[in-house]
Amino acid sequence: MKSSKSSETFKPFENLKDLLEKQSFPLATPHKEKPAPDVIEERKPDSSNQERLFEEAMADVEPIAREYTSFEQGEVRPTRVLELDPEADDLARLEELVRHGAGFTISDTPEYMEGLGYGVNPEVATRLHRGDFSIQSHLDLHGLVVEDAHEAFEQFLKEAVLFGRRAVLIIHGRGLSSRAEPVLKTKVKEWLTSGPWRKWVVAFSSARACDGGAGATYVLLRQRPATKRFRKGAINK
Repeated sequence: MKSSKSSETFKPFENLKDLLEKQSFPLATPHKEKPAPDVIEERKPDSSNQERLFEEAMADVEPIAREYTSFEQGEVRPTRVLELDPEADDLARLEELVRHGAGFTISDTPEYMEGLGYGVNPEVATRLHRGDFSIQSHLDLHGLVVEDAHEAFEQFLKEAVLFGRRAVLIIHGRGLSSRAEPVLKTKVKEWLTSGPWRKWVVAFSSARACDGGAGATYVLLRQRPATKRFRKGAINK
């Protein structure tokens, strides 16, 4: 037989309503927060106060004087046009020619002087004028009369041969003040080609502009003189 207690249904919330009505209490009203303003107004600075402060700060400042010409906005600066003067260009080239010999080829002028020894290739004179041989000594005959110049020329070549100098420079001037042909220049050529020094000369040529141009002569010397047998063989060739 089943117990009577087990047949009854358990109802835990049966008296809950009555209990709540007896112990009821008023609900608190929720606190309403003040809404934040959507726009925060910025404090506007006092413009009159700023102007006063600026004037006080700049009271001892002196303006700087302008050393340039100002251009307004939109103004077009004038373009400087360079005008080429053909005469000025020619004068500049002439000045370079007189001072430095620039643009002047001596071998293309009547003043150019050149000579070869016995059986020498003509290319040697071209190389001599071009500056392929190092100049080891020089002689300046400026201001000398012919007799003194000849004596100095002889002594100079004797020392050159004695000390084994191969390439030398003789400065004689262009002789522009001479009424006829240049005296010393003509004499130097004569002494090199018809005198006793002919057998010692390999070649000679007018110098480059940097060494005196047509007013000076390069001379290339042999280490030993050409013998008669050598000269005859060179002539027959």
